[in-house]
Amino acid sequence: MKKPNTKLHDVIGILCGVFLVAVLIWSIIAGNRTTTAGAADIPDDAVTMQGTAPGRNGPIVVEVTATEDTIYQIKVLEEEETEGIGSVAVDELPGMIYEAQSLQVDSIAGATVTSDAVKAAVVNALENAGFDPNVFMREVEAAAPVEKTDVELECDVVVVGAGGAGLTASVLATQEGQNVILLEKMPFVGGNSLRAEGGMNAADTKVEAELGITDSTVDNFVEDTLRLGHNLANPDLVRTLAENSAEAVDWLYSIDAPLPEVVATGGTSHKYLHKPEGGLPVGEYLVEKLKAQTEKLGVDVRVNTKATEILMENGQAVGVKAEDAEHNYTIHAKSVVLTTGGFGANFDLMASYDESLRNAVTTNHSGATGDGIAMAQAVGADTVDMEQIQLHPTVIQSDGTLVSESVRSHGAIIVNTEGKRFVNDLAGRDVVSQAELKQPDGYCFIIFDQHLQDEVALTQKFIDRGFTITGNTYEELAENMGLTGEAVQNFVNTMNTWNESVAKGVDEEFGRDNGMDADLSTAPYYAIKIAPGIHHTMGGIKINTNAEVIDTSGNVIPGLFAAGETTGGIHGGNRVGGNAVCDFIVFGRIAGKSASEFADSVALDNAA
Repeated sequence: MKKPNTKLHDVIGILCGVFLVAVLIWSIIAGNRTTTAGAADIPDDAVTMQGTAPGRNGPIVVEVTATEDTIYQIKVLEEEETEGIGSVAVDELPGMIYEAQSLQVDSIAGATVTSDAVKAAVVNALENAGFDPNVFMREVEAAAPVEKTDVELECDVVVVGAGGAGLTASVLATQEGQNVILLEKMPFVGGNSLRAEGGMNAADTKVEAELGITDSTVDNFVEDTLRLGHNLANPDLVRTLAENSAEAVDWLYSIDAPLPEVVATGGTSHKYLHKPEGGLPVGEYLVEKLKAQTEKLGVDVRVNTKATEILMENGQAVGVKAEDAEHNYTIHAKSVVLTTGGFGANFDLMASYDESLRNAVTTNHSGATGDGIAMAQAVGADTVDMEQIQLHPTVIQSDGTLVSESVRSHGAIIVNTEGKRFVNDLAGRDVVSQAELKQPDGYCFIIFDQHLQDEVALTQKFIDRGFTITGNTYEELAENMGLTGEAVQNFVNTMNTWNESVAKGVDEEFGRDNGMDADLSTAPYYAIKIAPGIHHTMGGIKINTNAEVIDTSGNVIPGLFAAGETTGGIHGGNRVGGNAVCDFIVFGRIAGKSASEFADSVALDNAA
């Protein structure tokens, strides 16, 4: 018998392995994973059929194998949901539906749109197979109560809230040599940061210098932020934000998160807004990069774990209490960082400052309830600007999806139901929102063309989710928007006037002086119906420039730090688009650094 060629076998094995890894990497990059849940033994009379439903970022396609009263298998064949949010629902819902034999299972917290889409796709598959989906609308038995176990943990720094600021603080503190535990009450990391679509404002950066941008100075950044915030912000915090922004961008480059594109943002003609290449949504991009760093550095990240109390000893923060489904944790730490986000999904709290907001649509994820602010207040922390709650002018009212400012920064305009522009489309968010609220019918449209759609990648999801109205001519688009009579001709005139303004470089109607690099003359044309929605809570925990929490007497609470939307004082009465990302990176880094230095001092004291 001929002796096998073991070297050849090894080479073939390696090539097969490389091929499988390449396929896996391609599937991840493509955004499609195949999730399967179900039984191994499937009866011969079972029927297999596909179903589809629109997800947050595109269609979700499932394959269901079932009989008229039993689901045997669910496969998710196609999906493009956001990694870390919608992907959690894609991974978990099929198994939950199969185990319960019911479509009445709870949605994944913070991923309701994707959860509903998975369920709807299963319903569609059952209908396509000729089965009655109502059979599977059975009540789900409540889980038996779990007797929780008490657990004590120790670390140098405990960070509460795994949004952009929490991830940043955790990475920085770990880089400084600290042992970090990062807690997140939601099933995924990222928080509201995942929903940021535009970019990060920064001044005097190397990126701007390479692009020949010379007017993006720290002083201009400070002046614009204070002016657009109605001079209510803390000037020291704003200057700290601006002065540290360039270094923050450099730091992002060091962790493989470059922001090489720069455009202007709303309310200012200066080009501060640093964006990922190709117009990718900045929030998803940065959260993915920061999450990768926590994994690389070995940060102890615990999702589905809610902090409930800050532990204090002799007036100093020394840890937190927290809980998950099975444990009550007491976490002892040398310093505590609060990065729990704002309260844009806590309608009772917002209504206590403005009753008109009680029934408003919000762009915030369901976990943005202000928990960290309440915990900080319980140990004596002061708050600032709590009544300052920002509306964003371009929100899709059906589900709170935000149409980023970057779409207007690349040339989109806003028109009312009379077919007319009525405001500088890139004025401050509060100015545009208030102007929209005065328009007939209570809603407007954001308009862009195929050239802009090709330039700005994030616009594709609006098309995929069915939010866009299209037309091959201005007249056709106007009619498809529901405009009639004079409004159609008004719209045509508006578009022609805007294109002429771009050609001249002067907006004589409303004084817009940015986002005018290209006109809107490339068919087909797109419109999205929008109105103002709750977007950002500018108020929160009072901090100083070291991210130390300040108590109601004006003193620092030792060992307690905070960063991100859970803090107040940085944005004043109106947040500039792009400043939230700058905030969570700059002050996330400061909080991580300050907490690390405090932890080191505690360690020295303990060793003495």
